[in-house]
Amino acid sequence: MIIAKVIGNVWATKKDEKLNGHKLLVVQTNSAGHPENLVAADIIGAGVGEDVLVTKGSVARNVLREKDSPIDAVVVGIIDSVEVDEKFLK
Repeated sequence: MIIAKVIGNVWATKKDEKLNGHKLLVVQTNSAGHPENLVAADIIGAGVGEDVLVTKGSVARNVLREKDSPIDAVVVGIIDSVEVDEKFLK
């Protein structure tokens, strides 16, 4: 899983039918100071500005129980807090 921030929503009236019924969010990850935006299906009701847990790849499709889905990222949790020992933040 990765930590991301929800920064927006995606609306698409024309899309693969397997995406119907899925709320799509724009989430931003930040690895080594390099932000990356991706679209993730939301199964828990996250909103803009929230920090979330995202799973990617085939595991994401397994969460949805849709093996043939074009989804490769899913929001699986809303983060309440994170605690990291400062010595690891160098």
